[in-house]
Amino acid sequence: MVIPNHHQTAQDRALIAQRFDRAQDYDGAAMVQRVTGRALMERIRVAQDGCEVRRILEFGCGTGFFTSLLRAIWPEAEIVATDLSAAMLRRAAERGLHNVTFIRMDAADPDGSAEVTGAFDLICGNLAVQWVEPPEQALAALAKRLAPGGLLAVSTLAGDSFHEWRAAHDMSDCIPAIRRYPSRDQLRNGWPCGRLATQWSFETLVERTNGGMAFLRGLKQIGATEPDARNISANLSPRLLRNVVRAFDRTGAVLTWDLAFGLFRAPPRAGVFVTGTDTGVGKTFVSACLTQAWDALYWKPLQTGLADEAGDTPEVIRLAKVGADRIVPPAMTFLAPLSPEAAAEKEGRSADVSALRLPMEQSERPLVVEGAGGLDVPVTKDTMMIDLAERFGLPVVLVARSGLGTLNHTLLSLEALRRRGMVVAGVVLNGSPNAGNRDAIERHGKVRVLAEIPAFSGVTSEIVADVARGFPAWSAIAGQAQ
Repeated sequence: MVIPNHHQTAQDRALIAQRFDRAQDYDGAAMVQRVTGRALMERIRVAQDGCEVRRILEFGCGTGFFTSLLRAIWPEAEIVATDLSAAMLRRAAERGLHNVTFIRMDAADPDGSAEVTGAFDLICGNLAVQWVEPPEQALAALAKRLAPGGLLAVSTLAGDSFHEWRAAHDMSDCIPAIRRYPSRDQLRNGWPCGRLATQWSFETLVERTNGGMAFLRGLKQIGATEPDARNISANLSPRLLRNVVRAFDRTGAVLTWDLAFGLFRAPPRAGVFVTGTDTGVGKTFVSACLTQAWDALYWKPLQTGLADEAGDTPEVIRLAKVGADRIVPPAMTFLAPLSPEAAAEKEGRSADVSALRLPMEQSERPLVVEGAGGLDVPVTKDTMMIDLAERFGLPVVLVARSGLGTLNHTLLSLEALRRRGMVVAGVVLNGSPNAGNRDAIERHGKVRVLAEIPAFSGVTSEIVADVARGFPAWSAIAGQAQ
């Protein structure tokens, strides 16, 4: 996320805290922080619609503006508001907000605060991430404090921020000391990865300043004058600074704020959603292997084709040798061997998507959820299988053929999942091993191939047991994003 990789020292963090401690005029000057805070809060409100929010952790709370927005939306939630600056915390506490605990915590080392304990349904920070370098480690530590299904939400600055001020330095042949921020692409492709479903969105705010000196005074008023440690030698002489200000003013004295908003969702329970690049690719066999390998529960929420066969659930029971205590019955069944939408229409019915709720029994035990067909199989006229997988919020295991034609189908499926910010636990290749295809899928799909399963003339429980031993342990799947 940070360019280039830079690790702040304790002295760096102490200097930042001192700057914010001295920011007496913060509330009057932090107008962009207010605009950004409201935009972040609206995204959180939409994302958390229908979700219970009992405990909230805010990092970088400043003087409490964003804390007050949280209090207004969730009046009864317990809020733990934290900041690096003790002076900021004192000002925030003066707002007199109900059921808010103010604690000094360094977002660069959230594990260093013994007072912040337990799991949180919502962890958030408004324009605080950019002060932590590198942010990946801190954000990953914060993510570990999420309750199942919890949301980590941040706003930060992206790479095009203040490009006019940088251009004024270029015109004056000097190096700007202000911080550099990751580009939008770096944010999309960077942290976090693994078990957190990710959504980035962006807005551009253009501010017409009262000139370069006013811009610098504004930074000082909000305590944001700590220079980038990578450009510490770029401190300007008064003459060079005057040149920069004149160059900035000549070009219109406007500033771009490139605002980035990240929403990161923890899975609601242990488990995976198994889907395929097409029908008949081996999802049920792989689901049986995973159920066996992880001592998991199994659920086929939508079962079609019962006019011709007993269905996938009895097959998994037979192949994985599992008892009824590890089987969640299908939520809906249909006779015709068609998509759920078409099979339901044959019977004069429609699939009730609202009834498809992820089972939460034994939530720490893996649940293998097997989809019907591929990602773009219709469930209803308005819902595709990928919508259902996204709603369940579990990491996805994609089953694909190993031979000719698999690259296009597999990479397109991976792209569709990543475009929605969904987590991909890995790919399983069915058929004769093909080293070239495996390598291409891992490189171009940026994904791990969990297993390559050779073709079998007949499938037995002994074969499933043998193949299951070749899959990664559940702890490796669950821990890949820790």
